[in-house]
Amino acid sequence: MPALVVIGAQWGDEGKGRVVDLLSAKADLVVRYQGGANAGHTVIVGGEKFILHLIPSGVIHPNATCLIGNGVVLDPKTLFDEIDDLIARGLDVPNRLLISERAHLTLPYHLIMDKAREAGTRSIGTTQRGIGPTYTDKIARLGVRVADVLDEELLRGRVAQNLADKAPVLNLVPEADRPKLDEILATFRVYAERLKPYVADVSAVLNEALRSGKNVLFEGAQGTGLDIDFGTYPYVTSSNASAGGACTGSGIGPTKIDRVIGISKAYLTRVGLGPFPSKMEPEAEALARQRGNEYGATTGRPRDCGWFDLPLMKHSAEINGLDGVVITKLDVLDAFAEIKVCVAYQCGDTRYDRLPASLSQLAKCEPVFETMPGWEADTSAARTLADLPGNARRYLERLNALTGVPLSAVSVGPSREEIILLDETLPAYAF
Repeated sequence: MPALVVIGAQWGDEGKGRVVDLLSAKADLVVRYQGGANAGHTVIVGGEKFILHLIPSGVIHPNATCLIGNGVVLDPKTLFDEIDDLIARGLDVPNRLLISERAHLTLPYHLIMDKAREAGTRSIGTTQRGIGPTYTDKIARLGVRVADVLDEELLRGRVAQNLADKAPVLNLVPEADRPKLDEILATFRVYAERLKPYVADVSAVLNEALRSGKNVLFEGAQGTGLDIDFGTYPYVTSSNASAGGACTGSGIGPTKIDRVIGISKAYLTRVGLGPFPSKMEPEAEALARQRGNEYGATTGRPRDCGWFDLPLMKHSAEINGLDGVVITKLDVLDAFAEIKVCVAYQCGDTRYDRLPASLSQLAKCEPVFETMPGWEADTSAARTLADLPGNARRYLERLNALTGVPLSAVSVGPSREEIILLDETLPAYAF
């Protein structure tokens, strides 16, 4: 650190939560800066599983103060369910969590709008948690922020306006299920009381911490392939999941960021709709899904599995300015006799070495694969590169050479101790 950004370098689900958990041991503040309850970060500590949707993964370490930035969209019910669960499990959340007064809130009508769109002809495979409609209202200047909930008269006017604007869709819902102004206000009156102790000017807190030389860790959600600007649009999330989002989503200047670390699986997964050029053959995909437990932490949906995608990774490295990459789930490939790497896309006479912007072009692309021998041996006990089978080392060396991004660490299992630390300057958990 002192200011380190951790991002997903693929299409999300790369294992960011467990890496943030490791790095949080040396962090004073851990900041979530974008996304909403559609994210699911899984951390396993001492055999106990934590699935976090809104609260930063650093909450498991007692030394870290956790901040939720203005770029996050908050579903209050999910937030308080998560807080209550963590408190019941012995974690001191009330004294270690701050929430930006500028963060936007997901209201009941956002979930209805999301489900209505997904049921229509324009489905993109969202989690139906109201994320897109919440960000839509934010950009349309119709949003409800944390600060607004603390002013009931302002809240009444804003919600009434939204219910009127959205009436054509909301009126398609049975009368009993339609959100009603007084019911929303009554519910959010309770939320407002619970929110008050957590509300802060997160930007001011962060900038003061950085001036004081404190270690700040920024935790991204989703992945660069789902970034609203640089992902496979329109099959993307509604926020900037790339490193630039750390600035706009928390209120710090870009000159304050010291390092950016990307998280990438040793293979690739994707949920929802959209092109997936390096998708595995059915038998290989079934094996990867079973070994990697590839099911969404938020929805439980099975993830599509593919081979490592170099064009996506090179695109991600440049967009984020990656200083290093952590390769996760190497152990999932332990059972494969052969391992493929997608080194380019071929579309007719055109070869792409980076992710193209045109979705129609990408949909026509065929993967150009390089095949390497697998190692068919257990890697979970490895704690240094020398402990790995020769073919596993050669696979990592090849990824390093192809991407041009230094390897910072390699995980060989889900627990804290199942990791090979390669960058000794990285403030990782002291095993």
